[in-house]
Amino acid sequence: MSAASPEPVPPDALPGQHAAPDLLSHRPALRVDARAVKESLTFAFAGGAPGGAIDRHVESASLPASTWDPTRFAQHVFLQELIVGCLHFTSDGRTYIPSPALLGRALSRPPSDRDTVELRRDIFRELTGSEALRRDLTGAYAALRRWVGQLETISISRREGSRRRLDILVATKEAIDALADGFAGARSGLARLPAFGAAVRETEAYRRLADLLAYDEELATLDVRIRVGSDGHVRDLRALAIRENDENRFYKSPLGRVVTKLVMLWRGYRFSEDELLIRYVNSVFEGLEDELVALVQLLGDLEFYLAGLALRERARAAGLAVCLPELAWPNGPELAWPSGPELAWPSGPELARTSGPRDEAPGRELKGLFNPLLLASSASIVPCDIATEHHDATVIVTGPNSGGKTRLLEALSLAQMLGQAGFFVPAAEARLSPCHGLFVSLIEQAQADQSEGRLGMELLRIRSLFEAMQVGDMVVLDELCSGTNPSEGEEIFQLVISLLSELRPQAFITTHFLELAARLERERPVERLVFLQVELDAQQWPTYQFVDGVARTSLAQRTAARLGVTREELVALVERSKRAHRRKVEPG
Repeated sequence: MSAASPEPVPPDALPGQHAAPDLLSHRPALRVDARAVKESLTFAFAGGAPGGAIDRHVESASLPASTWDPTRFAQHVFLQELIVGCLHFTSDGRTYIPSPALLGRALSRPPSDRDTVELRRDIFRELTGSEALRRDLTGAYAALRRWVGQLETISISRREGSRRRLDILVATKEAIDALADGFAGARSGLARLPAFGAAVRETEAYRRLADLLAYDEELATLDVRIRVGSDGHVRDLRALAIRENDENRFYKSPLGRVVTKLVMLWRGYRFSEDELLIRYVNSVFEGLEDELVALVQLLGDLEFYLAGLALRERARAAGLAVCLPELAWPNGPELAWPSGPELAWPSGPELARTSGPRDEAPGRELKGLFNPLLLASSASIVPCDIATEHHDATVIVTGPNSGGKTRLLEALSLAQMLGQAGFFVPAAEARLSPCHGLFVSLIEQAQADQSEGRLGMELLRIRSLFEAMQVGDMVVLDELCSGTNPSEGEEIFQLVISLLSELRPQAFITTHFLELAARLERERPVERLVFLQVELDAQQWPTYQFVDGVARTSLAQRTAARLGVTREELVALVERSKRAHRRKVEPG
């Protein structure tokens, strides 16, 4: 989808010369296809549009450049489920699910530009610190949604069409006014909204809009006297004075209206007053089209922040906390890792000779980390703390099934993606190091059309990892080499670990090869190996916390008992089946 997105238009090239109210880019730009949006607006204004017509332009908006490839992880971290289940929000009494297409790309393609990430974080900081700004944000979004709703209303008769177009102009003015009158005192990127609204108000097109709506609202003012009888019924109603709104640019005196009609008739025109009104209304809308294109883009931008605030509130309701993490950026304004075959990183011994000592950036630390996907369920969420001395460590996680290992990998992956996108992360406190890309591979279900068995698919995912990975990437692998016998699996596991270390990854890998993990912990064959295990309580039940070390057992028998897979229970099931069979074959 991103390949077909329009190229961002710099602010000095925008129609109307107003900087776009862009909340997702450090340098404001028009990121929607202006020509296509104008066409849709024109058709919608003339006769209505099918539901979702405007949102399709929102979904296809371009975004700042990124080095991340969502195909390497988005499916495994259940990004669509996160958006639909955890990031929906309420505005003007209605619940909205943000565009999975746009928000999904905005989250899964974190900007390479550090200033853009910081712009988003600054906006979130300001919103969390001001209830008034949050209220203005929700109000602006509600006004834009009402405007879109009016555009997508289809009229039946000509008279309804005239009224409908006036209603669209009313909603247009309300949306512009919501931006111009709101966000008082904003110092972050939110200040772009009132600046844009104020700039639009200064245009002749807006003044014509305001005058037309004032004329529609108030052609004249009548002072009346009403006489009411003892029975409560009106006995007399008399107009005392009539004051016409003659200061409005659209006003014409009664004589002027008669003369205009006579002139039109003399020239052979048969325009009705309704047709003349439509001409005025259309000209006012056309004069504002450049500004309205920016409002379409703004819908998606506002959803980004409303979704973040919704995650924050949903976490608080569950007794959890989110935060904007501390980001340990590399030197320079961008994450400028090489890409492409002509700029490939060295590897193996060549890497050791050319790259020098490892970067000593601060380690990773997450306090109160939780899996946000669980917010959509009724499950009890237990946060945990994860810390490594170095950010480019290879962390091997062991422990029993159902001990929280896979959920931990999802939480770590989502935290890195969200934090690097300038979003809240699911942790009370966090320190992360931005990376060039993310690779996530969790155990997959067999597919009907897959060409390889389980081992073959396992080897293919290892191959795809090394084909796509660059130095410093974050790698998350669940149950590495679990698709073959232990001896061969351990050999492949060690190969992967040794080669990964040369690429200095931020790696998290779970395994049930406990003897191998214990040996790696003792021998330390590569640098910066870290070992975490699921913590168990006194009764050997998982606490869903993680502590240093390697698990001694996977507690398979405990898991089997919990799921009813003991010898006694299976024997009972077998006997039940045998008895049922005997009843079927024995006569009587």
